[in-house]
Amino acid sequence: MGIDFTGGSLFMVLLLFAAGLLCIIKGGDLFVDAASWIAEASGIPKFIIGATVVSFATTMPEMLVSVFAALQGNADIAVGNAVGSVTANVGLIMCVALICMECAMTRKQFGVKACLLLAAILALFGFTRDGQLSVLESVLILIIFVGFLVESLIAARQEQGSELPAQEERPKIDKKTVLLNIGKFLLGAAGIVLGAQLLIDNGSALARMLGVPDAVIAATMIAIGTSLPELVTTLTAIKKKQASLSVGNIIGANIMDLTLIMPLCAVIQGKPMTVERQGMLLDIPACLIICAAALIPALVQGKFKRWIGYLIGGLYIAYLIIMFTCFGA
Repeated sequence: MGIDFTGGSLFMVLLLFAAGLLCIIKGGDLFVDAASWIAEASGIPKFIIGATVVSFATTMPEMLVSVFAALQGNADIAVGNAVGSVTANVGLIMCVALICMECAMTRKQFGVKACLLLAAILALFGFTRDGQLSVLESVLILIIFVGFLVESLIAARQEQGSELPAQEERPKIDKKTVLLNIGKFLLGAAGIVLGAQLLIDNGSALARMLGVPDAVIAATMIAIGTSLPELVTTLTAIKKKQASLSVGNIIGANIMDLTLIMPLCAVIQGKPMTVERQGMLLDIPACLIICAAALIPALVQGKFKRWIGYLIGGLYIAYLIIMFTCFGA
């Protein structure tokens, strides 16, 4: 981007890294609030809100972090963050949501989106076996994203009348409220952009200072950091007993992470996106296994059960152990 937001000492790097996380958390919070208000004001069903508008809002941090990293030639961080965020969303955040409260969504509500997510991961897994993601392969993955958007619009139209909130529950729409939410939206976006740049610069500096590979930092600290908006959304949904909003958000955000972030990085660069050894041998296969463990049993049984939360949580812990054991040095 041309501006260096890196501190000189370890303390300053950690401080600026934490500041980046804070900017992303607060920015994401404002962004999600504004996006949710816009969706609720239009009367769109909760699951569709979660899978589209809120998903796009909560995916912004991952998208900006990865695109900035790719433009700066830091492919390890771009790939590790994009794939690592999906793995964290499922293995950590969906795990928490399912353990705390079973999701009552029907197969009809999540089935197509779950299949699109599995298709996106399988495509990414197949395309990156040669250590790169070409521009043509990126365009093919972007087609899955277009399919997701079309399916979401069709589902929204079909369900428009089935889950409309009562008139008294609809948010108030007046000039002051509209301006306030536009302000939240813009301020949140600015916070996410600044936080993303701070995370990239200081995450890379931290990796160099500690002798930890960029890919490990990206797949853990940065990936979990940029997944915090999804975590905030999930905790809020648990508090309000709306597991469908949370799980819908996670599935939608993951489709966007996989079908937008890495393909966009390759298309913007105009050349193949390099996938390093850790991404090819561990991150992408682990993402495929954990997502399959979450989605396939739910598709077979017709709903998400609490035991699925324990299974994917255990797999995520195993993934972290393997990463630090085999790639942490």
